Amino acid sequence: MPTPPRTLADQLRGWSSDRLAALLAARPDLAVPAPTDSAQLASRAVVRASVTRALEGLSTRELTVLEAVTQLGPVAAAGVSEVVRASRDAVDDALDSLCARALVWGTPDALRPVSIVAELLAVPDGPPAEQVPNLVAELDEQARAILEHLDHTGADGTVGDVPARLTAASARTPTEALLARRLLVPRDHRHVTLPWTVRLALREGRSTRHDVSGPPALATGSREQSLVDRAAAGAAFEFLRRTELLLDRWGTHPPGALRAGGVGVRDLKAAAAFVHTEQPVAALLVETASAAGLLATGMTDDLDAAWLPTDAFDAWQARPPAERWLALAEAWLAGPRLVSLVGGRDGSPSTGSGQGRVNALSPGLERAWLPALRRDVLAELAELPPGEVLASGTGVSSLLERMRWLRPRRSPRHLAVVPALLEEAALLGVVGLHGLSSFARALVSTGSTTGGGSTAAALAGLLPEPVDHVLLQADLTAVAPGPLEQQLARRLALVADVESRGGATVYRFAAGSVRRAFDAGWSAVEVHEFLSASSRTPVPQSLSYLVDDVARRFGTVRAGYAASFLRSDDETALTELVHDPGATALRLRRIAPTVLVSDVPLDTLLPRLRELGVAPVVEAADGSVHVARPDVFRARTPRTRVPRARDEARAAARVSAVVTAVRAGDRAAAERPVRGPATTPADVMAVLRAAAEAGQPVWIGYVDQHGATSERVVRPLRVEAGRLTAHDERTDEQRSFALHRITRAAPAGSVGSLRE
Repeated sequence: MPTPPRTLADQLRGWSSDRLAALLAARPDLAVPAPTDSAQLASRAVVRASVTRALEGLSTRELTVLEAVTQLGPVAAAGVSEVVRASRDAVDDALDSLCARALVWGTPDALRPVSIVAELLAVPDGPPAEQVPNLVAELDEQARAILEHLDHTGADGTVGDVPARLTAASARTPTEALLARRLLVPRDHRHVTLPWTVRLALREGRSTRHDVSGPPALATGSREQSLVDRAAAGAAFEFLRRTELLLDRWGTHPPGALRAGGVGVRDLKAAAAFVHTEQPVAALLVETASAAGLLATGMTDDLDAAWLPTDAFDAWQARPPAERWLALAEAWLAGPRLVSLVGGRDGSPSTGSGQGRVNALSPGLERAWLPALRRDVLAELAELPPGEVLASGTGVSSLLERMRWLRPRRSPRHLAVVPALLEEAALLGVVGLHGLSSFARALVSTGSTTGGGSTAAALAGLLPEPVDHVLLQADLTAVAPGPLEQQLARRLALVADVESRGGATVYRFAAGSVRRAFDAGWSAVEVHEFLSASSRTPVPQSLSYLVDDVARRFGTVRAGYAASFLRSDDETALTELVHDPGATALRLRRIAPTVLVSDVPLDTLLPRLRELGVAPVVEAADGSVHVARPDVFRARTPRTRVPRARDEARAAARVSAVVTAVRAGDRAAAERPVRGPATTPADVMAVLRAAAEAGQPVWIGYVDQHGATSERVVRPLRVEAGRLTAHDERTDEQRSFALHRITRAAPAGSVGSLRE
């Protein structure tokens, strides 16, 4: 029969390498920096901050079982099952999970929690359980109502102040009556709680009123998976198309970056209008593009800081649509920014412009807990079988209840953003019709490169095939019966304006849009050839006339720098322009029958002339026509996180290296010759924490504030915040010792043998 471990460090030494690796994966903070041996690993595992972080990852069942072990320990697994309202298998699974996280240690017949857990979860015992019914019978209706309310809710009560001494005769209020009979016990001077024995007595010998074997079920409805996939694929295609349109637009007309960072409210509103959507959706577009490394700050000729597409945007556009969407979905899934705050106020002027308004891409939106919460929410949807989705109306609330059960110590503020996360997932195409799409299921479940490849392949079969033609109509419009090929879409956007979007996009031809093609260097012949080649219907006569009319007027007036000048062989056109009331602000002067000059800069003169119906072209210094097209700006691609698959591979390799280091340290410690007491800070803390877990006394050398050195035997209770709290055998009272003043430490009883 194996020897029971004396300390948590002894138990960790007996674990297999796979079990140690599972511990470090469940509690990654223990591995940074790598511990030297099992003693140091055990010392870290009982630190308050680490234990508190580990408790936040426990479910209601695991917390209930841990609470029972804390109250009853050392206790056998069978004893825990007697007080926890759950099946024996559920309790055993919870105990295995707690032991794997090093929150509970010992043998199956004597399980105990690590010391700090008792401080975080334990409650006083209270009166004997057999006396509780008689004490409750002595209460009036108000006191009994308070007791029943706290019993049913499981919450602590709040009081104005807890009197120092109370008896049943001196109690004047219902709360004082409960405190006098110890049916309630104070946690501090403001809060009271039900003691352990009272809970068991009121709950028929169990620690909870409800069964904690498993989480509450989700409220679901039936929906064909094919409908869910088609709806999600439609949303994915729309999100992808809007992202491309917006970034392509910002490549030539970038918005300025605010001094405090972020996109201005007006720029975001203009972006939303450009892609025909609401501002929250536009905020999600730019935030996701930035997270994917497609958008960053850069410089233009006019702006020192502007939001520009990055170099990676051009490579991203060349990829198939499904792969482009996958890059956006992975960036959203791993992104730590809470986009739902954009447009609101957080009370901090530093996070946005104007009295704390939060701007898109502004600093201060990072939430470290958000990626884990997002994956937890989608993981719950992934557990639904195909054909089941969240029920309308009640599905989201049931999901919140399930999330509370799975992570009861998670902040309520975290769960408050779950509805917003579901809306973002629906806009992105991860979720459709309240159900997880099949092409996103592999991505959510694995997050690996293989999962991403299967996601892209599944989505590619659901996206519409691009078309290579449009349908020209007599009302100067063109209908695209589907998503256009990229090259065709770019050329058509140069000669026509988008009038409406949807399953079929409608483009409108106008004099301004046709002139835009001429400004880019097209000739009238090239425009006619493009229209004929790209249309399945004959080119309407009205459209041909429009192109010819713009071509006839295009370039009849030429502009240059005087500050600027206008030259035309048509003297009548210049005369009309000089006498046009709308041209008064241009301050035009005729210096020759065919030449006008102005002190208005050319960059201002050109758009004003176009507003007056003139179609000028810029003349170069040699008299040739200068083709003016907008410059396309790009920013440097920022360094982004590596794909999650590589993250997981690196984490696994790091855990393996830490386990190897711990094993090597254990072997070195076993072969180390007998030496004196621990003297280094790390060894001293390891000895003290091991003694606190085992409840054993230690011998310490201590230097007080006057520099006097003393030796004493203490029984450590806890080690935290740079101090040792222990029972001092010299004074027979609890004392606090500064860790930096403890020069040596050794288990009591070993010092004498060492001295000999």
